Amino acid sequence: MAHVTYRIVEHDGGWAYKVGDVFSETFPSHDAARQAAERAAREQKAPGDTTPIEFEDKAGKWHEETARGTDRPDTDVKG
Repeated sequence: MAHVTYRIVEHDGGWAYKVGDVFSETFPSHDAARQAAERAAREQKAPGDTTPIEFEDKAGKWHEETARGTDRPDTDVKG
């Protein structure tokens, strides 16, 4: 099972959560960013529908696969 960590960080004059190298929008307070990160983490863990997906890799090649709706990552929030 994959694991995703949401990190609360100072960003662009406020606070944001970050997953990997990607920042959320900026929030006015640490608490607001943490609440948003906790909400996003909960939503990411929620099961969905099994559906075909297409995605492009870093080399520009397109792939097709089936995303199982029950294949959800474990998540946590730090910071």
